Amino acid sequence: MSTKLKVAGLIAVGAVAGALATMQVQAIARNSLAPLPLEELQQLAAVFGMVKSDYVEPIDEKKLITDAISGMVAGLDPHSQYFDKKSFKEFRESTGGKFVGIGIEMGMEDGLVKVVSPIEGSPAFRAGLKPGDLITRINETPVRGLSVDQAVKRMRGDPNTRVTLTVFRKAESRTFPVTIVREEIRVQSVRARLVEPGFAWIRVSQFQDRTVEDFVRKVEEMYKADPNLKGMVLDLRNDPGGLLDGAIAISAAFLPADAVVVSTNGQLPESKSSLKASPEFYARRGSDPLRRLPAGLKNLPLVVLVNEGSASASEIVAGALQDHKRAVIMGAQTFGKGSVQTVRPLSADTALKITTARYYTPNGRSIQAKGIVPDVWLDETAEGNVFAALRMREADLEKHLSGPDEKKDAAREKEREEARKKLEEASAKARDNPRPLPEFGSPEDFMLAQALNQLRGKVVMVSKTAGERKAEADTKQ
Repeated sequence: MSTKLKVAGLIAVGAVAGALATMQVQAIARNSLAPLPLEELQQLAAVFGMVKSDYVEPIDEKKLITDAISGMVAGLDPHSQYFDKKSFKEFRESTGGKFVGIGIEMGMEDGLVKVVSPIEGSPAFRAGLKPGDLITRINETPVRGLSVDQAVKRMRGDPNTRVTLTVFRKAESRTFPVTIVREEIRVQSVRARLVEPGFAWIRVSQFQDRTVEDFVRKVEEMYKADPNLKGMVLDLRNDPGGLLDGAIAISAAFLPADAVVVSTNGQLPESKSSLKASPEFYARRGSDPLRRLPAGLKNLPLVVLVNEGSASASEIVAGALQDHKRAVIMGAQTFGKGSVQTVRPLSADTALKITTARYYTPNGRSIQAKGIVPDVWLDETAEGNVFAALRMREADLEKHLSGPDEKKDAAREKEREEARKKLEEASAKARDNPRPLPEFGSPEDFMLAQALNQLRGKVVMVSKTAGERKAEADTKQ
């Protein structure tokens, strides 16, 4: 290495070391935590200097630091994330209910993007992407090796531009390309209708800024159409979560004032809290959005539908209504995202989303890596489950926070493998792909039909798998 490069490297090391020393003092002063490990930070500074001075091509210093921060945060858990200027803007847009992209809820599996659920009505939904699909390439870029943030960046872009995804569908053992035209995704987070006289269906697909106001408006419309409602189905299937105050408000719509909705616990004092069904915990700008709701809603018979795609905020709602015995939870065991992410601004344009606590139901049950177990297990169709076993849950994610007494679920792995084989056999026999599940809320929606049977006091076709599990348990006793 030339003398010039050595000097450049030493200057870089000195600059970074000085910055890290300053950061160390600030961290100690602000949080009163133990001092940062100086030796390891010096190694980080040394690596920075070597890359800066010795790498085959010039490297932008800001990019190096940004990548270092992103890597550090990505190594924590699947939900912590560093937001640069662009991704922070996109994050704020998505919680506001609109962004430009293809429209999927996603996670990572084996270093690939996994489709948790396509957003209803989005370009991805129309293109036929399914839960469980693995995206291996985004245009010509292999996904393996990308962080979640980097993958999201490549799938988003300007309206009316094209992105080509290479998709591997496990259920069909095939890889195929899909070209999707990006568009502004406006997520209508609340849909509702009267299924029949006396019975209402209301679906919350995501908890966003306007979810609570839209929920109140839909409930008002249904009560106006039928003031003598006898029961309601709250549909949280494939709801990936969102804003915590929205989950508290939806829970509060059905619970008594001051009932505990969820508690949190973490390292910081402010992460230890108990959140209740009263306006101080969900109202914005001082006004209570629930004040217009009909009083009868508090006692209306209620069924909540959940599945493996119900996560985070939707699990909070299901857990609260279950613990207070306010609703019958029906469907499948939920995703199991029981961790709290706090967004801390680093500048006007950047921020850190970091896991700061765990969620607990009112009875003190941890949601993390377990989720909410339904009161009544349901299959997706009258013939049984088609895609349920293939859906990803929190416990399947790399580096997930462990749940209480978590063990490797051998039964779930076996069920998943059997489901794969059945789908492969069905695909081999049939010319067409396996028939997709009917749209939520449609007349063909089997789970909704069973929820309505529950409300009417009729026979419910419980899950065949759950029945087999119970029969096996009885024989072992």
